Amino acid sequence: MRQNARRTTLADIARAAGVSVATVSKVVNGRSDVAPHTRTRVQELLRQHHYLAPVLRHTGAVRTPTIEVQFKGGLTSYVAETLEGIIDSAAELGASVVISKASHAPHWARDLVSAGRRAVIAITSVYTTAHLNELARSGLPLVVLDPLHLPDSRVNSVGATNFAGGLAATRHLLSLGHRRIAYLGGPAMAVCNQARRHGYRAAMEAEGARVPDAYVLPGEFTYETGLLGATALLGLREPPTAVFAGNDEIAVGVIEAARTRGLRVPEDLSVVGFDDTNLAQMAAPPLTTVRQPLQEMGGAALRIALRLADAEKVESHHIELATELVVRVSTAPPCEETREASVRG
Repeated sequence: MRQNARRTTLADIARAAGVSVATVSKVVNGRSDVAPHTRTRVQELLRQHHYLAPVLRHTGAVRTPTIEVQFKGGLTSYVAETLEGIIDSAAELGASVVISKASHAPHWARDLVSAGRRAVIAITSVYTTAHLNELARSGLPLVVLDPLHLPDSRVNSVGATNFAGGLAATRHLLSLGHRRIAYLGGPAMAVCNQARRHGYRAAMEAEGARVPDAYVLPGEFTYETGLLGATALLGLREPPTAVFAGNDEIAVGVIEAARTRGLRVPEDLSVVGFDDTNLAQMAAPPLTTVRQPLQEMGGAALRIALRLADAEKVESHHIELATELVVRVSTAPPCEETREASVRG
């Protein structure tokens, strides 16, 4: 048998049969809700085009779908906890998960289909229009977990209430008596970072607290951003008495920057993080932070991916799970001399 120069995709079969990709997917996966004459026509085209069907494991009559999970960058605490949620839910629902670094090599989506993947979950990865077009042509649904950018209408996504989390973190610091509060965040254009920053500003404005331009710094969601950003903030003529960090890794960098300047947390500087990863509990001191339900978010992304792989409709393109402030010991009222300076400022 002569091998095709280009592997046939579900979209190719759908065009040839004059039906939707969802209908072809149902035939491939043995769904019963397809008219008999349509099923016969699609099956004949699958044979003619030598379509390589998704690889499915069989345990009796149970068919196990395989979901590709991609992430960008290192295996951080954030990624590890979302992966745990995805894997636990996959085990519960009888699905398989393959984890990889996002690469987007030529024909990557088509290769995923040929390898038996039924859907893609991306953890904070960036997908261009070209990537989305290739996914659409391949018939692979995409679910983005905690998107960095506003997703295309063709993309389903799962996130958290970032604005509410930023509001709660800042209100907590204000309730302790802080007025000189800085925000040290992630990428300026990242949607989650913008929402957290807007929550911070809303709380500050509601309290009538001044926000100097130097108190709001973008960066990356990394320890290095916390270290370098806090060094700049603490070197100001009027340094902040508290820092709200865009995630836990940044917050740990802030604590280290304070330590190298001989400052104590929380006596001299209060610090709040975001995510509530394991890092928050292991920090010294343990970190007050905004909890994102990362494992639950991973589980929600997995369930949506399975529904889309089965050509089912979902109620919303984007869902948000609630955040919660977790108070530990990295925050305290400002000491008397900084309190007086804060009131004057």
